[in-house]
Amino acid sequence: MAVDYTVIVVYLVGMLAMGWWGMRRARSKSEFLVAGRRLGPAMYSGTMAAIVLGGASTIGGVGLGYQYGLSGAWMVFTIGLGLLALSVFFSARIARLKVYTVSEMLDLRYGGRAGMISGLVMWAYTLMLAVTSTIAYATIFDVLFDMNRTVAIVLGGTIVVAYSTLGGMWSITLTDMVQFVVKTIGVLLLLLPIAVVKAGGFSEMKAQLPTSYFDPLGIGGETIFTYVLIYTFGMLIGQDIWQRVFTARGDRTAKWGGTVAGTYCLVYALAGAVIGTAAKVMYPKLGSPDDAFATIVKDELPIGIRGLVLAAALAAVMSTSSGALIACATVANNDIWSRLRGVVRRNEVAHDEVKGNRVFILIMGVAVIGTAIALNNVVEALTVAYNLLVGGLLVPILGGLLWKRGTVQGALASVAVGGLAVIGLMASYGILANEPVYYGLLASLAVYVVVSLVTKPTDEAVLATWRERLAGRGAPAADEPAVGV
Repeated sequence: MAVDYTVIVVYLVGMLAMGWWGMRRARSKSEFLVAGRRLGPAMYSGTMAAIVLGGASTIGGVGLGYQYGLSGAWMVFTIGLGLLALSVFFSARIARLKVYTVSEMLDLRYGGRAGMISGLVMWAYTLMLAVTSTIAYATIFDVLFDMNRTVAIVLGGTIVVAYSTLGGMWSITLTDMVQFVVKTIGVLLLLLPIAVVKAGGFSEMKAQLPTSYFDPLGIGGETIFTYVLIYTFGMLIGQDIWQRVFTARGDRTAKWGGTVAGTYCLVYALAGAVIGTAAKVMYPKLGSPDDAFATIVKDELPIGIRGLVLAAALAAVMSTSSGALIACATVANNDIWSRLRGVVRRNEVAHDEVKGNRVFILIMGVAVIGTAIALNNVVEALTVAYNLLVGGLLVPILGGLLWKRGTVQGALASVAVGGLAVIGLMASYGILANEPVYYGLLASLAVYVVVSLVTKPTDEAVLATWRERLAGRGAPAADEPAVGV
C-alpha cells in the first residue's frame, strides 16, 4: 500500500498548498466569497460539477447501483437535472443580482425583513450538508489507513477547514478543479471500465443478476418522485450552489458552464450505477450496499491506481464539504450575525471583511467537525438538510423569481410554516419518510399564495429596483467594480 499512501499524501499536501496560494488572491470580500465573480466557462464548469458530486453521489451512488442496479442512478441523475434547470432557466438572472447569499436575494425581492428567518433555515441546511460530507472521511480513511473514526473526521475536516479559511472561494475553486480532474480520471476512466471487465462484461452481468437490475424504473416511481422533489428542486435554491453561480464571469458562463456541469452529472450518475451493478456480481453478499465502492477498489484495483481512485473518492467528499462550509459561514456572518449586531457593513474596509469571513469559516468548521463526530447516520442528516431546504425555502425563492404578486408577509409565512411542518412531520412519520417533504411543501405553497393575496402588494419602488438588478443594471456589491470583468 506504500504507493497508494504516497498518492493520497501528495494529494492532501497539494490541497493545503493551493489554500496557501489562494490566500494571496483573496484580498477583498468579493474575492474571498465569490472568487471576484471572475470564473470563465472551463473553471466554472469544473468547480460546479465538483461541488454537487460529493461523497453521497460517489460512494452512495455506487451503493444504490449495488442495491437496485441501473435505476440506482436516479439519485445523482436528479441532481444533474436540477443543475441543468438552474443553469438554463435561472442562473443568468441570479448572477446579475450581484449578491452573496440567497437571503440577500429575498430581501432585495421582497423589500427586506425576509433575510433573518430564511438565513436560519439556510444555515441549518448548509451546516448539515457540511456535516454529512465530513462524516464520509471516516469511511475513506478507514479503507486507507484502518484509522479510528474520530481521528479520520478530525484529519479530513482539518485539511478542508485549513485551505477554506486561508483562501476562501479562490482556494476552494482551485482545489475543486483538481478534485474534478481526479474524480474524472479515477471514477470514469479507471474504476468504471475495470469494474465492468472484472465482472465479466455486460453480458455476464445480465446473466448473473435479476432483470430488475436493468429496469430503468426498478428503484420505484415514488422514490424517483421524492428524489426530484428533494434533489432537483434542492439544486435550484441551495446557498452552496448559488454561491458558485455568483462566481461566474457573466451570464453566458453561468448558463452554458452550468449546462456542461449538469450534463457531466448525468454521465457520472450512470457510471456509479454501473460500477455498483458490477460489484453486485463480484460480491453478492456485502453487509451494506455502501461498502461496494470501498470493497471493489480495495480488492480489484492494482497498486497506484487504487490510490488514485481512493483519492477520487476523497476529492468528491472534500469538494462538497468545502463548498458547504464556506456557504454555511457566509450565511452565518452575512445573514445572521451582522443582522443581530444591527450593523450595516458597507463602510468596512476589505481587509476587515476578509478577516471576519475567515473567522466565521474557522468557527463553523470547528462546529461541523464536532457535530460530525457526534452523529453517525449520514443518510438521516442529509435528509434533514434537504427537507428543511425544500420545505422551507423553495416556494418563497421560486415565487419571488416567477410571481410578481408575492409579498414579504407571504414569504415569511411560507418559510415558517413550511419549515415547522417539515420538522413536525419528520418527528411524526420518521426522518426518512417521504410525507414530510410532500406535505411541508404543499403547506408552504398554500400559505405563500393565500397570505400574499390578502396582504398589500410589494411596493412598486422595490419591484423596480429588483427588475433593475435582474437586468444587470443595478448597483453591485460595495467592494466590486461597477462593470463586470
